[in-house]
Amino acid sequence: MRCELQAAPLLSGAHPALADPWEFSSNATCEGVVLAVLTETRGPAYRSPGAAMAILPDGSFAGAITSGCVEADLILHANDIRVGGDVRVLRYGEGSSFIDIRLPCGGGIDVMLFPLRDVQVLRKLSKARKLRRPVSLQISKSGRLTLAPVRETKNDAHGFTLGFEPPLQFLTFGAGPEASVFAALVEGLGYEQLLVSHDAMTLASTRASGNKCRELTNLSELFALQVDARTAAVLFYHDHDYEPEILKHLLTSSAFYIGAQGSRATQRSRLQRLEEIGVPLERSSRIRGPIGVIPSSPDPKSLAVSVLAEIMVAGPQVSGAPQGRNPAKECCL
Repeated sequence: MRCELQAAPLLSGAHPALADPWEFSSNATCEGVVLAVLTETRGPAYRSPGAAMAILPDGSFAGAITSGCVEADLILHANDIRVGGDVRVLRYGEGSSFIDIRLPCGGGIDVMLFPLRDVQVLRKLSKARKLRRPVSLQISKSGRLTLAPVRETKNDAHGFTLGFEPPLQFLTFGAGPEASVFAALVEGLGYEQLLVSHDAMTLASTRASGNKCRELTNLSELFALQVDARTAAVLFYHDHDYEPEILKHLLTSSAFYIGAQGSRATQRSRLQRLEEIGVPLERSSRIRGPIGVIPSSPDPKSLAVSVLAEIMVAGPQVSGAPQGRNPAKECCL
């Protein structure tokens, strides 16, 4: 029976390296999945410990360990592990016996390969992540999986523990093309996002693009929105009369980023209006404005990219498990 992975891709037509190996493994329709997990790096490395790859019997895969340096070799080893059922820790780069496989970045990595035996554990992991609950996946030396509430990622004598924080999510408020374009950008990149607006044209254009949105008919609806420490909230309004109550509510949350469109003069007026409705300056100073890394972005598209860049610099860099680039190290190109 052909092994298939029943899960939506991160991006339409995206490279399998961008897919979530844990989510895909939890939805595999056959046996024989082998997991590869990066457990240790030495020197410069493209990815951080915790990067993972799910390898299927037909050689297809989801996720990645490097930028293509070792994935083909891991697929070959996975075939042996699938037959023998053993667990292997392979070393590549610095200190490796594989002299024909090089890591151009000059560092070294250890990768643990093991057959997936605990798919039910991964299904529980998937449920916890959907509920935005911090959780850890503990991988024993024998390749057995268990869940724990601890969040840290570490490699020790007991095995490897991989911490999963809730993925980044975005709340977009506003009316006009700026709000619609920003919502489309972040959702197109695979992030959870919701556009909230009172404006019929903005809602219609957002729905037509296939992006998530909700009509704001009553300010009490703000309390139903899920806002946590992995949430970025952005306001794109030209009529700033809609802002004060929304910002007042957001400032009671733990959102790591709160920003609002407008000039420096608009920002001064914004903070003054908030003070008039009982929000002290020491609290409202969390609000970023003007927003974006590009001064005076001339159009909705460049503004969206500019604001997203500022958010990624301001907040946690990792979405879910640590599978992205390690910004503190040189990358392996």
